[in-house]
Amino acid sequence: MNSPSLTTVNRQLCSSSIPCRQNPNLSHKPYFFGFPCSISSIRPLAAQSLSVSASGATSPPFKSCSSVVNRTRASSGDAQSVSDGASFREMREPSFAEFITSERVKVVAMLALALALCNADRVVMSVAVVPLSQSRGWRQSFAGIVQSSFLWGYLISPIAGGTLVDRHGGKVVMAWGVALWSLATFLTPWAAETSLLALLAMRMLLGIAEGVALPCMNNMIARWFPQTERSRAVGLAMAGFQLGSAIGLTLSPILMSQGGIYGPFVIFGLSGFLWVLVWVSATSSSPDRSPQISIYELKYIQSRSSVPSLSKNQLKERQAIPPFRRLLSKPPTWAVISANAMHSWGFFVILSWMPIYFKTIYHVDLRQAAWFSAVPWSMMALVGYFAGVLSDMMIQSGTSVTLTRKIMQSIGFVGPGLALIGLTMAKTPLIASAWLTLAVGLKAFSHCGFLVNLQEIAPQYSGVLHGMSNTAGTLAAIVGTVGAGFFVELVGSFKGFLLLTSFLYFSAALFWNVYCTGERVDFDETA
Repeated sequence: MNSPSLTTVNRQLCSSSIPCRQNPNLSHKPYFFGFPCSISSIRPLAAQSLSVSASGATSPPFKSCSSVVNRTRASSGDAQSVSDGASFREMREPSFAEFITSERVKVVAMLALALALCNADRVVMSVAVVPLSQSRGWRQSFAGIVQSSFLWGYLISPIAGGTLVDRHGGKVVMAWGVALWSLATFLTPWAAETSLLALLAMRMLLGIAEGVALPCMNNMIARWFPQTERSRAVGLAMAGFQLGSAIGLTLSPILMSQGGIYGPFVIFGLSGFLWVLVWVSATSSSPDRSPQISIYELKYIQSRSSVPSLSKNQLKERQAIPPFRRLLSKPPTWAVISANAMHSWGFFVILSWMPIYFKTIYHVDLRQAAWFSAVPWSMMALVGYFAGVLSDMMIQSGTSVTLTRKIMQSIGFVGPGLALIGLTMAKTPLIASAWLTLAVGLKAFSHCGFLVNLQEIAPQYSGVLHGMSNTAGTLAAIVGTVGAGFFVELVGSFKGFLLLTSFLYFSAALFWNVYCTGERVDFDETA
């Protein structure tokens, strides 16, 4: 006879990815066991089993499961069968334990490490510029030019990098970016000893490579996280970014005292190369291409994501040149651009000048200046995560996305503006550090404003839109960084410049609240 025996059918079924009959004493619903056989491959066996049962034989027994396996792995080939209607338990919000042990959190943790290296490599020069200026006789205005040379390169790459991210995905572009900026950091000591032109060129290369970091972060988060988790995901990634400032500002003087002025450049450069090896081998550009993700997590992400994963053919068919005119024709685009510009102005002014500020105004030594400057960035990392959790909770409780983004961004601009006014009145370094910590900490709310909003108004163009807004932010940062040096030389005080920055914060908050939206904007319309 050609019909299989019940024993054979049962053995085949029990070795496949099929639901097990649960122990009646357990309340869990069925899970799928991730064995080599795919979901779709059990359908013929199931049909045979049913036909045998219909002929009068008893139904084949299923395995009785006394335990639940909730880490079932899904291959990329399973993605279609998952979306085609396999039986799953009802989708629910994961617990905190499930969230922090998920594959998507592993991805955002790697992004946080990359952004930490990104910022640490930036701020090394903020510390090193003090002894370099003293040994080479640089004026403050020229020191500002050396620091801003990073921004010259950073001005070039975000739009092109964002376009590459939208076309090729965040994994590949981020790997190349980290490799290049780590090389630039590693070679900075050689460049500094060779010539001033070589030093400026190496700092430009650092800026060019780091220009892709944030668009890659946004692209990866938009594909790996549903909307109800994106604020906290951005908060986690940007916490790494801020901790990079704290690590760089705190460790750089220590490494300099042990290995000379150029010690931190070598250590941070080598760390970047190590990160690239782990990133390439352990992550995927989207959930459906990950060999480690569980089927349940894949289904959860797909059921709540507004950013579908594109096939290779779809990526090739996508326009090589984004619709810049249509992107710039919408007020929400300008709301994001203006917010990014103001955020970058304040960020780079504080990042570049606070070590010098504490040394010149309060006469503390370099190690203390680095410590006072590092504390606020640690606070920003902590506040950024809790702001993300608060933002997600507001949306889950029914607050509109638009109102949530307006509230978050208003705190992120008005708060620092008021704190900088307090900083101008500080009489001691301790009080000044407290005001600075408050200003920088409240800036973290911006990450749940414009930074997440990029994914909401244009998920298909989040990379290039982030690049456009980053370019505007870089222009503002160059003006702020160089302008602060000349302003201090002419006026002799940071007070007026800090007050100007406060006024700009208030103006940007007003513009944001008038023109921002949390809804998706149709940038593909031809009319």
